[in-house]
Amino acid sequence: MQPPQQKTKPVVIGYVGGYKGLVETDKIDARKLTHINYAFVDVKNHQAFLTNEKTDTVNFRKLNALKKINPQLQILISIGGWSWSENFSDAVLTDASRKKFAQSSVDIIRKYKLDGVDIDWEYPGMPGEEGNVYRPEDKQNFTLMFKSLREELDLLEKQEGKKKLLTTAVAGFAQFLDHTEMNKASQYLDYVNLMTYDLFSGDTAVHHAGLYASRLYKSTRYSDHAVQAFMKAGVPASKLVLGIPFYGRSFKLQAEIQQGIGQKRISQSYLDGYTLIKDSLVNKNGFKSYRDDAAKVPYLVNATTKEVISYEDEISVREKCKYVKDKKIAGVMFWEYTSDPKGYLLNEIHQALQK
Repeated sequence: MQPPQQKTKPVVIGYVGGYKGLVETDKIDARKLTHINYAFVDVKNHQAFLTNEKTDTVNFRKLNALKKINPQLQILISIGGWSWSENFSDAVLTDASRKKFAQSSVDIIRKYKLDGVDIDWEYPGMPGEEGNVYRPEDKQNFTLMFKSLREELDLLEKQEGKKKLLTTAVAGFAQFLDHTEMNKASQYLDYVNLMTYDLFSGDTAVHHAGLYASRLYKSTRYSDHAVQAFMKAGVPASKLVLGIPFYGRSFKLQAEIQQGIGQKRISQSYLDGYTLIKDSLVNKNGFKSYRDDAAKVPYLVNATTKEVISYEDEISVREKCKYVKDKKIAGVMFWEYTSDPKGYLLNEIHQALQK
């Protein structure tokens, strides 16, 4: 008789912003996380580079100390991000440069006794931040970069006798798949973190992290569409991680409020984060809360200021955790830990995924 298979619990990956300076690790609830991705490490001269080495060093030591609270916690460095992706294309252009980049990345986790590398290249083969280098060859080089990284990590695994992780954060929209070989790349990866947030483009106020399509506007930019597209492209469900924003997006509308979502906008801004939204804006200060039953997310409307705010709350997070379990994908990740200091959303994630 076969012993019953142990059920793997979904991962909960929290991005922690070391670029802001010293991380207040005493405010991190390590028991509710499986992984921390430390954001960000820069790319310079074809190498992974600690721009803020003094504070990074302290942060690594303090994050590792959280393992006393949760011995299973894994700490990874996240390389790139929106602001530090301009040099990826050059860094992985040749066999020699890829090896240099991979060795320098793994040297950091070796030196600071960390558990893995996360790559957040925004974006291979397509524009990200203004001025970023990108080229058609990024499509193949993206895969070859992971191959080089995995080879270096395998060497470190043999030296230390411990598993070392390789993960990536990818755009949460299907267009990303036209510029990458995710079926090939995923063989080297432990997790593919879908950035299923900031899903806005054009001049319309939308849900920036809708779970399903809204009936208030037409778009294919929503979480379920990304999950299905990545699976169709050959990424195993067991490696896919659904991204959840702990912040909101505020849209200023062109005209008087009708339904709010789906109307033309003149600007948008980052709203940090859910603790502020819940405590100060939901049905307060002129904002009225609504819920899109099709997209499964909330939004706020202020008729006086002609403002619409798209965000996550406990109910939408619960829906997303249910989705993760139903689809049998790996788990959730979120950006960024300090955006919800009271832990409203992390508490909900923990409860929903423990069941």
